[in-house]
Amino acid sequence: MAENDHAFQPGAHDHVFLRSDHEAAERRTWAVIILCGIMMIAEIVGGALFGSLALIADGLHMSTHAGALLLAALAYSYARKYAHDRSFTFGTGKFGDLAGYTSAIVLAMIALLIGYEAVARLFQPVQIHFNEAIPIAVLGLAVNIASAWLLSGGRDHAHGHGHHHGHAHSHDHDHDHDEESHLVAFGTRELAIAVFEDGVPPRFRITAESGGLPAAADFAIETVRPNGSRQLFAFADKGDFLESLDEIPEPHAFLANISLQEAGKRELREIQFEEHEHDHDAAHHRDNNMRAAVVHVMADAAVSVLVIVGLALARAFGWLWMDPLAGLVGAVVIANWSIALIRDTAGILLDRIPDSGIADKIQRTVECEGDRVTDLHLWRLGPGHLGAIVSVATSNAREAAHYRQRLARFADLSHVTVEVQHAPPARG
Repeated sequence: MAENDHAFQPGAHDHVFLRSDHEAAERRTWAVIILCGIMMIAEIVGGALFGSLALIADGLHMSTHAGALLLAALAYSYARKYAHDRSFTFGTGKFGDLAGYTSAIVLAMIALLIGYEAVARLFQPVQIHFNEAIPIAVLGLAVNIASAWLLSGGRDHAHGHGHHHGHAHSHDHDHDHDEESHLVAFGTRELAIAVFEDGVPPRFRITAESGGLPAAADFAIETVRPNGSRQLFAFADKGDFLESLDEIPEPHAFLANISLQEAGKRELREIQFEEHEHDHDAAHHRDNNMRAAVVHVMADAAVSVLVIVGLALARAFGWLWMDPLAGLVGAVVIANWSIALIRDTAGILLDRIPDSGIADKIQRTVECEGDRVTDLHLWRLGPGHLGAIVSVATSNAREAAHYRQRLARFADLSHVTVEVQHAPPARG
């Protein structure tokens, strides 16, 4: 017998799997396009008026740069416009990854062209107008720095507060269950605070290194996540340790405010928990559309720096080969960035498991009560959004809602389908 908990009901829930800062990222991208467009027009018009072929060439190069950014901006706009269109079965969150993949292909082609031109110039040097070329390269670098600043402005780099109060410090243990522990001192009492999840749903566990355990009613932890959400945890006395009554939602990256009431006085401490089992930002939370735009800007900036160095050395020492050599190095750097972007975005478009750590945790969470996961599909729906299909075999009278409740601890699971396979009754 199999039960699927996910019948299609129009309007029952939306399929909007976009980042919370999607519109802000879209506005920043359009701002950079405007900046590049102004620069492009100024260079082409200026080159035509003053007879500078170098200015015209750099203006045309800037047009390819603006074109790549336009692809990113249109992906943001299209994903937002059609976010509620139910003809997209799993929403429009992957438009950014599609744009990032396309942009990475364009970047790889640019790297090949730069490499080809650099090799050609090594064998057949051309005359360089240093007085024009160097200022243009400097101006291009300035535009790229401004573009990078615009693209990164407003992005949430918060990972909690960067400071600690009291005597809290990291205290690493060699555990097999990826337990992260911190020592926190309250006077003569020293407590080890850890996220414990060895075959059980994750909860805070408090053990006494010295001074004994406090009363459970006097101890509390409030977590503050990067998006500002808060959760208060009360504790129960388990004899040798205190344990939080509630489970800790994924991911385990947050600021923990520790509170202890003793002798009529409440003392507070802060500690920072970080996710170590997998690279949280580099996996399913990454906005590959913005990443592609930034890579284009950074690639252009890197080439500008190399060109400036190459031109300066060529003018100072007559080393004309330095200019194409700098271009060749820039081509290799750009190719390396584009390959990494192609690999990551292609994996998402092909529904490769975005984070094996979360897949393992999902399986452990479902199987912690003796049931068995017979099939698990995990894929990325958009930045910070995961979809999952879980098939569970059980001999207990549990329905799909039970497992959905177990999986609710994973904040990034935005679309979950659970199929329950009940074992046939035993024959007499």
